[in-house]
Amino acid sequence: MELKKERGRVSAKTLTKIGVLSAIAFVLMLLEFPLWFAPGFLKMDLSEVPALMGSFALGPMAGVMIELIKNLLNLAIDGTTTMVVGEAANFVVGSVFVYVAGYIYHKNKNIKNAVLGMALGTLAMTVVMSFANYYVMIPFYAKLFNAPLDAIVSMGNAVNKYVVDFKSLILYAIVPFNLLKGIIVTLITFLLYKRVSPILHK
Repeated sequence: MELKKERGRVSAKTLTKIGVLSAIAFVLMLLEFPLWFAPGFLKMDLSEVPALMGSFALGPMAGVMIELIKNLLNLAIDGTTTMVVGEAANFVVGSVFVYVAGYIYHKNKNIKNAVLGMALGTLAMTVVMSFANYYVMIPFYAKLFNAPLDAIVSMGNAVNKYVVDFKSLILYAIVPFNLLKGIIVTLITFLLYKRVSPILHK
């Protein structure tokens, strides 16, 4: 379940692959876009695709490392508009997804386990981020910017009529956002991994 190693150490080849996948993930992270049902601070990106491929090819901890490095690169190069809350959320959501998916896949490497891993990873990140956003991240974000939660709820209501309070923001914006992200990343990874895996396994 760990990173591929040579003589007890992570090989230079593995570290190089993690670095390349992290750079690709960082570029994809910049290409974010809003969704029609979610407030503006929630933006979709496809940076989990290379992290998930790394998790499958190199082990689940490699996927987590890619998530960490891409967010550090984003902070260093692009900066932050959320006082690091957005980057922390991205790291948590991505890490839960790619670790769960990679862990299950590495128990028995076949298509069934890959699909099962990505499905359970999607559900895990949806549940984790729902609770994290409700109890920690959104309240912390609101406190940092001295904004009442009602103002954040209003941002959601402006694009989604079903968002009328904080709980419905989680239920009708956060939950479908993460489910949709997991489904899209799963489909793209499913289509690309077989073509890319020979390079990752060299």
